Amino acid sequence: MTPEDRARRIKVLVFDVDGVLTHGEISAIPQPDGSGVEFKGFSAHDGLGISLARLGGLRVGVITKRQSQAVAIRMRDLKMEFVYQGQAHKLHAAQEIASKAGVTLDEMAYVGDDIVDLPVMRVCGLAIAPANARPQIKAMAHYITPNAGGDGAGRDAIDYILTAQGSLDGVIEQYLDEDDPAARSSDIGSGSM
Repeated sequence: MTPEDRARRIKVLVFDVDGVLTHGEISAIPQPDGSGVEFKGFSAHDGLGISLARLGGLRVGVITKRQSQAVAIRMRDLKMEFVYQGQAHKLHAAQEIASKAGVTLDEMAYVGDDIVDLPVMRVCGLAIAPANARPQIKAMAHYITPNAGGDGAGRDAIDYILTAQGSLDGVIEQYLDEDDPAARSSDIGSGSM
């Protein structure tokens, strides 16, 4: 089966966070009390892409090994349907997402960049790696995005799936229609964090 054929069957799209929706850098600002404030940068292109994915009928989520307030804030702003943080073993979370969404793992795409993502990528319908993924991940991916994580890899994955499904152009036009209530409801948050 070709990667495009796999993409046509996708109903749920799940991302890793660090190295996929971010550059993979984890920055912390030390506080006087000895604690730290973590911050991460996310691509605005990916955020808009998530709105397009929802308009195109995809259900979207994240599974990440780390627990992060920065991720919680951004995922809330993106109106992300499935958010699983602190998942050392991601396959269980992927199976739970599939069950909640009423789909099989063959109908799930997963975007990952490192070996912690392998268990999900081995069983999902469409395994996607960003351009900056580790070699083992790229070797088994069905599709490698032209852009790196944090630089639009998430949007690349969304565009690839919606293009294969024949809906990208229509979804873009629907998104641009200011009078379309579906476009307004699928859009990401206002950015007020």
